[in-house]
Amino acid sequence: MQKTARDMVLSLGLIGLVAGVVWLFIPHDDSPPDLKRVDYRVDLLTARRAASYPVAAPEGLPEAWKPTSVRFRGDEGDAWHLGYQTPDGEYAAVEQSTQKRQLFIEDATQGAEETEVTQQIGGKTWTRYEGGHYDALVLEGAEGSTTVVTGTASFGQLTKMAEALRTG
Repeated sequence: MQKTARDMVLSLGLIGLVAGVVWLFIPHDDSPPDLKRVDYRVDLLTARRAASYPVAAPEGLPEAWKPTSVRFRGDEGDAWHLGYQTPDGEYAAVEQSTQKRQLFIEDATQGAEETEVTQQIGGKTWTRYEGGHYDALVLEGAEGSTTVVTGTASFGQLTKMAEALRTG
């Protein structure tokens, strides 16, 4: 009986030692993944032709702003999405749609709440939304569309993105 318990303790020690050695020699990379830059020009042209509102995309952002995701879904309220990695590794996205305003904003901002704070960007009044995960700037369009600039980026970066938006 005593030999069995001793053998079990020795086996557990050996397993722990092997696991430690394996952990030491397997490379660990805790840096964020290198996201690939996407070319969204064709998607933007398609969206601008198909959407019932002026589709916005940023122009003139520095090269350090990396576009990483794009999609247009005409069957879902002409939903336009263009996601970016900011120079400091945060996330910022332009979301537009003709979907029901409140539902669209809630989805695009991951549940952020409207604040009393507004700001003028490009001669238009944007409303700030603050949330646990995403913050956002929201603009209600004249054509029944809503534009949301959202993400983990700071309000300063979200403002830069909103300032760069063009519909042309």
